Amino acid sequence: MAEEISKSAGDSSAATAAATNAAKSKWKILRPNSLRWIPTSTDNTIAAEKRLLSILKTRYVQEQVNIGSGPPGSKVRWFRSSSNESRYINTVSFDAKEGSPTLVMVHGYGASQGFFFRNFDALASRFRVIAIDQLGWGGSSRPDFTCKSTEETEAWFIDSFEEWRKSKNLSNFILLGHSFGGYVAAKYALKHPEHVQHLVLVGSAGFTAESDPKSEWLTKFRATWKGAVLNHLWESNFTPQKLVRGLGPWGPGLVNRYTSARFGAHSEGTELTDEESRLLTDYVYHTLAAKASGELCLKYIFSFGAFARKPLLQSASDWKVPTTFIYGMNDWMNYQGAVEARKHMKVPCEIIRVPQGGHFVFIDNPSGFHSAVLYACRKHLSQDQDSSHQEQLPDGLRLV
Repeated sequence: MAEEISKSAGDSSAATAAATNAAKSKWKILRPNSLRWIPTSTDNTIAAEKRLLSILKTRYVQEQVNIGSGPPGSKVRWFRSSSNESRYINTVSFDAKEGSPTLVMVHGYGASQGFFFRNFDALASRFRVIAIDQLGWGGSSRPDFTCKSTEETEAWFIDSFEEWRKSKNLSNFILLGHSFGGYVAAKYALKHPEHVQHLVLVGSAGFTAESDPKSEWLTKFRATWKGAVLNHLWESNFTPQKLVRGLGPWGPGLVNRYTSARFGAHSEGTELTDEESRLLTDYVYHTLAAKASGELCLKYIFSFGAFARKPLLQSASDWKVPTTFIYGMNDWMNYQGAVEARKHMKVPCEIIRVPQGGHFVFIDNPSGFHSAVLYACRKHLSQDQDSSHQEQLPDGLRLV
């Protein structure tokens, strides 16, 4: 009897297991790939970065640069968390000819250094190119973001960048920043001008304030229910990255639709190839879906409408580093902020506009962007290449 009961129980368990496996197999068949969870981590992000940069011809070295650590409760802004682990800045450095000037590239909000993938080969032929993921983004460490003010938030990025510079033993370099990265680069140059030869700000954010007369439309929009809802989400620190994470298995599809539209159908210039689009989409997904950290700076640096809480325009008279602004002709970031800032600067300043380019002008029109950077840095480049053309503005570019 006992054997019969045992046999019966065994048969029942086997039948249940078989039914469960059958159900799983059926669900696996019915469930489309778009509904499968794609895990992410720093390792996944760096792996996606390597896949994206595999299309480059120039050799490079990827490293995690240690910027130090501190015990819980440390006064150093980016160490305020429950751990005292070291923090790292993900860095890629490209082979260059001996004596080439150093060009450090800093990405914008919601991006990472891989966004410059269309530029590394060309720029590395004239510069010693080094690109980083800012602290809290891309393949860099993502500490808990505990800043509670604009001052603390600026220190998070400026001071971590300075610790990275010390670790790399760099000085006398050209600093290029895009969008929010331009804001950080400018703030860094204001605090540490002795290390920066030239400042190149690409579609830089942070020059206009909410008090600007041109922001009247924002006041009117906030009075509407849609404006009130969006303003509340902004002040609640609801970021685009949270949307990607919240969509779970639908997140990659959303990212794919964005990259396909922005750099494909709605590109301001040269569309991405199928391979570039696939690799960039994979990379962007992993950078956005990873742990929230640096992205949470948004509401402390900008008010709703991307108006700076501490506009760079207010510091224009304190500028100590020669500066070149580069904007795509169709950049939604208004270049008039740079025009106004130039009026107060006491250092050389140029403003260049690049055709067939939007906010991501370096992706939209790589060749035009490269020409603008070379022209901006012409005084720092060796005279043995294109010496007869270095003082001439390249065709298609426009000086403001």
